[in-house]
Amino acid sequence: MSGHEFQSYFPESGGVDYSDTSTAIDDRAIAELRQLAGRYPQARSALLPMLHLVQSYDGRISPRGIEVCAEILGISTAQVSGVATFYTMYHRRPAGKHHIGVCTTALCAVMGGDILLEKVSEKLGIHEGETTPDGLFSLERVECNAACDFAPIMMVNWEFMDNMTPAKATEILDKLAAGQEVQSSRGATITDWRSAERVLAGFDDGRADEGPTAGEASLRGLNLAQERNWTAPAPGSTTASAPAPSQEKK
Repeated sequence: MSGHEFQSYFPESGGVDYSDTSTAIDDRAIAELRQLAGRYPQARSALLPMLHLVQSYDGRISPRGIEVCAEILGISTAQVSGVATFYTMYHRRPAGKHHIGVCTTALCAVMGGDILLEKVSEKLGIHEGETTPDGLFSLERVECNAACDFAPIMMVNWEFMDNMTPAKATEILDKLAAGQEVQSSRGATITDWRSAERVLAGFDDGRADEGPTAGEASLRGLNLAQERNWTAPAPGSTTASAPAPSQEKK
């Protein structure tokens, strides 16, 4: 039987770029990686936040980052690389200063997510999975941003931009390109992707309380229940308070 019958070809899947050995990981980074490993009863549990920290330094999952994570956790570089290439939030090539994610799943698609992604791609002059030549922007098609009540959603460095339109997206991108302040719809003022990765690694930037914790659309059901005095079932009970007939008709 010919071995050629079992060859596979996935040109878009890719792996870590081991030809790019550049790195900004220094003694401080290594100390912070060890600090993350020390937060868990089993050090290996720290691998995901450690990889986010690697990205905050190198803008991607770098060969040096893989080596250091493996050394600290006492596992192989193949095991680290396997995790890094499994999750889409870990970049195998350098991401931009601002990482743009456009949701095109279900409701966002119905509300114009595909058109939004197309227009953002045209605006930036790149396709999804690419970074602009100046390193300012990278673009990703996102599988659900978990904000369907504000569809279509665009994210900038993982911060929400709600109820997006091509015109709104263009204005945001122009401001970011000009270095102007951009405020997310329900979160912090935009800084840069590497700073966001540092927060995901578990290092607080002191900005968690910027912006509202929830938007009006997310609270609509709760507010309606409070107005009509609806309550949830008590623990162990199968019945809940029912609205009065007059309330049902409203």
